[in-house]
This record gives sequence, C-alpha cells and structure tokens, in this order.
Amino acid sequence: MKSFTVNGNDAGQRLDKFVTKAVPRLPQSMLYKYIRTKRIKVNGRRGEISTRLQTGDVIEMYINDEFFEPVQKTYDFMSASKKLDILYEDENILLLDKKVGLLCHPDDHEYVDTLIARVERYLFEKGEYDPDKENSFTPALANRIDRNTGGIVIAAKNAESLRILNQKIKDRELNKTYLCLAHGHFDKPQATLTAYLWKDEKKNKVTVTARPAPGAKEIRTRYEVLDEKDKLSLVRVELLTGRTHQIRAHFAFLGHPLLGDGKYGTNALNKEKGYKKQCLYSYRLQFAFTTDAGLLNYLNGQCFEAKDVWFVRAFYDGTL
Repeated sequence: MKSFTVNGNDAGQRLDKFVTKAVPRLPQSMLYKYIRTKRIKVNGRRGEISTRLQTGDVIEMYINDEFFEPVQKTYDFMSASKKLDILYEDENILLLDKKVGLLCHPDDHEYVDTLIARVERYLFEKGEYDPDKENSFTPALANRIDRNTGGIVIAAKNAESLRILNQKIKDRELNKTYLCLAHGHFDKPQATLTAYLWKDEKKNKVTVTARPAPGAKEIRTRYEVLDEKDKLSLVRVELLTGRTHQIRAHFAFLGHPLLGDGKYGTNALNKEKGYKKQCLYSYRLQFAFTTDAGLLNYLNGQCFEAKDVWFVRAFYDGTL
C-alpha cells in the first residue's frame, strides 16, 4: 500500500485524474476497477471516479508495487529556448512579453519551443518547479495571444493563482490595451465603435457586420489615433468586448486593416510596404479587481507595460 496526501496545487481535481498523473504506470482500465473495488480509497473510504479532492485528503492505493516503480523521466521543456522576456515576477505569477512568432502552446507544427515550455524550463532551472514533486500541477498560462501577435501573457506558478486569474479574466477585471498600425487615416481621432461579429469555427475566421445578424455577437472597440505617417496610423485600442480577432476584423471592416495582417488585411497594401509581420501588440495590462482576489489582492491597481514594441520603433525610425 502507498498513500499520497493532496496538496494545494492538486486540490479540486477529480480522483481519477489525480491517480492517472500520480501513478502513470497504472492502466486506465485497472484504475477504474480499483476505485470501484475500494483498492483506491479517499480518507479510508471508498471514493468515486468523480470525487473532487480537497487539500489534506489522503489517497490510499492497495495495488501492486510494480505500478509505483519510477518512470524514466525526460522533460520535453528542457529542449525549449531559455529566452524569456520577463516584465514582472513574484511568488505567484510571471508577466511575460511574448514576441511575434512564438506560440503560447504546442500545435500541429511546433511542440517543443513554446512560451509555456520556456516558462517550465525557467522555473525548473530556478528550482521553483519540480515535476517529480507535483502530483499533477504544472505552471500554466492564464491568457494566450496568437502566434502573429505580441504582448503581455500571464503565467501562474500555482493552482490557486491560476484559478483566481481565470475567474478575473472571465469577469473582465483585467484591462488590456493594444497598439497597432493600421492602413490609412481615420475620420475621427478617437471613437467608440459598435458592430456585430460572427465566427466561422471551421475556418477560424470572423465576419463583421454593421447590423445584428443570426449568430452574431455585439462588439465594441474604443480607439485613439496617436500619430499618422506615410498612409499609416498608430492607434491605441481598448476592447470593451473580447471577441476572437476583434481588433483585426473590426478595423478591416472599417477600411483600415492592420499592417501585415494576412487574414483580414489587404495583400496589395502589405506588399507595398514589404511587410508580413502583423502589427498588433497587447502592450499594457492593468489589474482592476472589483471583487476579492484572495492571495492576488496585492496586484489590484497595478499596471504593467511592454516598453519596446517593435513596430512603434520602426514607425518612427523609418524602417517600415
């Protein structure tokens, strides 16, 4: 028999998920059988597959020793780059300046060198993350940014911080501000725009219309033109609603597609500038909690900015 005590990072998980990660050699079919036959217990009693674990719960496993033999550990994240642009760090979170071209998470084409893998490597080498001592939790990103967009991404170092951040993002208690370069000059120096957006899930592309349409959701986008130069506008943007590709699609709908945007932009205009990199950056993040944030309350009111936005520099030094 071997027992495990649930720590704070593992709390809230289902029993079967916990056991799968804690005893990777145990086949799924046997796992479910052992839970049913009380060979896997929670606090000395029979547990259910869906039992949600609490901090301090003791999981007792009356199973053969062979399943507890250590698995040869190799960490994929150790193959990721060490390059990580950190704007802020404390015991609970990291604020990262993700550059254009870097994936937040693995996809069909890139598995190893992603932002989350770089975070895992950084924390592992720093001694703050040891996969062998965590029954299930791994550092995680609370928000993500498209590969072709740059900006601030939040990484949580523990499960409680991740839970709080996920809820605050859902409740829109974090304010994000963007910078972009758009083709053309706007009629008004600043405005709050309203339109409707419909998403084609299969194509991962959205369509914006001026009037309500079946399946479309309202979008509201606030912008301010900061400067104009060479048929381009440097614009600061706030999303009053957070929809897929909202800035890119909304500005394209207005006739001001973003420079370098291959999906919603205009190829002829992009080729004229000789640019393929998308000029959109989530450069500013403010924590604006209106409800209790638990162990992250100290962040309330704090604001962070990415100082070196590549296309702003190129806009002013004439290298666009």
